[in-house]
Amino acid sequence: MSRIMIADDHAIVREGLKLLLNNNEELQIVASVATGEELIQKLRETNCDLVILDITMPGKDVLDTIKDIKSMKPHLPILIFTMNPADQYAVRVLKAGAFGYINKESDPDEILAAIRKVLSGNMYIPQNIAELLANNLKGETGVVLHETLTNREFQIMCMIAKGSSVTHISEKLFLSKNTISNHRSHILQKLKLKNNSELTHYAIKNNLIS
Repeated sequence: MSRIMIADDHAIVREGLKLLLNNNEELQIVASVATGEELIQKLRETNCDLVILDITMPGKDVLDTIKDIKSMKPHLPILIFTMNPADQYAVRVLKAGAFGYINKESDPDEILAAIRKVLSGNMYIPQNIAELLANNLKGETGVVLHETLTNREFQIMCMIAKGSSVTHISEKLFLSKNTISNHRSHILQKLKLKNNSELTHYAIKNNLIS
């Protein structure tokens, strides 16, 4: 029996996954948590064969969470389960070490197929995400501007675009306000934008925030 850990901040999503997976004798839910920090703690206490991980949860950024998981358990497969559009964030989480990426709107059979494929040691990547990943890895000249951002800059850009203040981002990421302001300046420069309003418009236009 394969042991699965779920990390999603919406209780209805966690319960829905439990109902789906508990109907399969070969799958067992060993833990269900709402934050990245809780997930890391559970992984210290409980063995599992797969982590189903939401992209947007309170606290720790998903890229940092994946990094922490890989540091603790390098071979533990991670399936990203998200409502986010198929954007460049998918490329980032896959390059960070996730084994698969599937939308929460997928039908139950597709979700189960993704889980089984990742559990078997293979990657599960929908066709549209595979194309994004292939283009990114080939370094094609048409790469969009936000792909030039570092993971930290990309994270801060998304937070700014969602309306977070420098103070809030500073507290959330445990970085100084000056550091956040410097990142913001670099982000605007790389994206050739003038202010937060243009940044927000850019993020919405490129489906970087939901």
